[in-house]
Order: sequence, then structure tokens, then C-alpha cells
Amino acid sequence: MPGAEPPVRIGILGGTFDPPHAGHVAAARAVLEQLALDRLLLVVANDPWQKSGERELTPAEDRFALTEAMAAEVPGAEASRLEIDRGGPSYSVDTVEQVRASAPLGRPLEIFLVVGADLLPELGSWHRPGDLQRLVTLAVVSRPTGAGRPAVPPGWRVVWVDGPQVPVSSSEVRALLAAGRPVDGLVPDRVIRCIRRRGLYAVR
Repeated sequence: MPGAEPPVRIGILGGTFDPPHAGHVAAARAVLEQLALDRLLLVVANDPWQKSGERELTPAEDRFALTEAMAAEVPGAEASRLEIDRGGPSYSVDTVEQVRASAPLGRPLEIFLVVGADLLPELGSWHRPGDLQRLVTLAVVSRPTGAGRPAVPPGWRVVWVDGPQVPVSSSEVRALLAAGRPVDGLVPDRVIRCIRRRGLYAVR
């Protein structure tokens, strides 16, 4: 329709963020730039049900503070405590419904759920996948097209985001910090300073 307002474009990048690292920053910057998002929510998981019981998590408030520090490095991104405040297991579909319910009235809304290409085979095991499929477009962060792309399960709307693949994981960062080794270049400087202020990831 001529004159219709364009949709508000919101990205949701969820995670444990224990701690946030350069790979999270690269993915956030890539989706903001390539999808022209109005907002990117860095949603800190309260209880990541798929990882529950694997290890002891850093307290949610600490992980949120670290994610706020990361967001300061990425213009357009904001740390979100939706899942922390909601409590209980953190399901993406509940978060999407909450974001949709709180959106301003009168404008269409498009929500992009940011995931890594490695998660595509697991989508069917997620909580209420059919509802999630209806509510979002997946923004799949992957290697440039020359590297090939994994198959997408049927029924999902997908956009591909070519992002630099930063060879770092939160578990690797935790191990380095516990060993007293530096993580410069693997973790944003603001996050490193926040880790030090809060005394996190030291050997217990």
C-alpha cells in the first residue's frame, strides 16, 4: 500500500553469554548491518534448558552485566533481561511472544531470531517449534556462501547473514581465565574490565 509505514525490524540474539566474546560481537555487528535492524536485543538466558545440568552457570545478574558491557561496543545493540525477569527455563518462543506483545501499536513488526548455522539441525527439538516458526524469520549467521550452507528444516523463513567466523567459545574463554591467561582479542575490553571488577572466572 502506498505510504504504508515499513515494519519495525527487531533482532533477537539470545545466549548464556558466560562470558560474551568476540564471536558474539561479530555476529551482532553483522546482523545489524546486513538486516538494517532498528534494534538488536542481546537476550541473556535465565535458565538455558538445553544446557541445564551440564555445568554451574555464572549468576544471571553477572552475565547480564557482562552483556551490557558488550552492548556498549556494538551501536544499535542493547542487553535485555526479559528472560531473567521472567524466570524459569528460557524458551525462545516465550521471548518472541513477549517482544511482540510489547511492540508499539500501529506499525507492522518483523522479528529476526539470530542463530548460528550449527543450530539448524536442532530446531525441531526446540520448545513449541511450530509457533516459533510462525512468529520469526531466522537470521542464520554463517560463513560466506563459498563455504556452503547447511540444509534448513522445512517451513522456516530464513535470511542468511555472512559473518566473520571468530574461532572462540565461552568455554575456551573461561578455561583461559581460570588458568590466569590473557583473553585480549578474544573478549571485548569492556567485558574484560567488567569480569575483573566482579571477580569472575577465577579458579575456585
